[in-house]
Amino acid sequence: MGKGMIVSWVTMDEPGSSTVLYWSENSKLTNKFNTKYFYQVGTGQTTRTFWFTSPPEVGLDVLYTFGLIVCCAPFVGDLGQSYDSNKTLTHYALNPSKGKTVLFGGDLSCADNYPNHDNTRWDAWARAKQNPLSLILTVIMFPIKHRIVLLPFGKCTPQYQWLEAELPKVNRKETPWLIVLMHSLWYNSYKYHYMEGETMRVMYEPWFVQYKVDVVFAGHVHAYERSERVSNVAYNIVNGICAPVRDQSAPIYIYITIGDGGNIEGLATEMTDPQPKYSAFREASFGHANFDIKNRTHAYYSWHRNQDGYAVDTDSLWFFNQYWHPVDDSTTVK
Repeated sequence: MGKGMIVSWVTMDEPGSSTVLYWSENSKLTNKFNTKYFYQVGTGQTTRTFWFTSPPEVGLDVLYTFGLIVCCAPFVGDLGQSYDSNKTLTHYALNPSKGKTVLFGGDLSCADNYPNHDNTRWDAWARAKQNPLSLILTVIMFPIKHRIVLLPFGKCTPQYQWLEAELPKVNRKETPWLIVLMHSLWYNSYKYHYMEGETMRVMYEPWFVQYKVDVVFAGHVHAYERSERVSNVAYNIVNGICAPVRDQSAPIYIYITIGDGGNIEGLATEMTDPQPKYSAFREASFGHANFDIKNRTHAYYSWHRNQDGYAVDTDSLWFFNQYWHPVDDSTTVK
């Protein structure tokens, strides 16, 4: 469990080799935890060598750090391929606290901004991520990696049936932290994509509460926002409150929008005013984040703006595991 890795590549429609060679750092081709593997693609003058480190052994108190990037960025989302996205990757690569694995939260190449979703933009994006800075990263691209694509569809879909069967399989005594990544966001105090994921939230959030999800990361809005701990949210449109209603009896989780990788469309700068009480921190800046798991009960989260120094925490929080140490770690008093 946890030792498998998938390496995929695309070869041009012309004569050449579609073979990939791989070996471990000690040249023994055994499938081990926490082992550095090399792999080589191409032939002759086009040969290129890359590497990754396999995941650590499953356990309650295993140390591990994830980077997050979205919308084109360690957690990163909506990365794209622009000056800002390159700056995000460089900023992350030089961060001394960077993760061992990068989680991409969707909208990778942002090719939709080009005619016919120009496929050459995908090629350009992949080549850009193979630069020397990117060679230090082990990348898990979501939603491509695990196909956990939570879309606002009905209960008869394969997606619904898969998630319904998958969540009960999570063994918190083996993998104590339960982290959800998706692209379409549920909680959002910006004026972009407001409530677009509401049908999905109504459908799936009870499961997140039931199985004590610790944190949810999403993208889509090209900015940053972290919520207080919330659960069983009800937007009361009738009386005009339009704000989350906290269920004090339910487990609670933190929701983080991290669509600040560097999308060519630029930052989402318009926010609702005043800032809702459930919104703990928000800022329209590009950047990346790290989620540093210390043990079964504690993890340290930090968000880093591109305009700051590599080690500067613009926003940070100690997380308490909702299964092993269920306390409210919100930053404001309820």
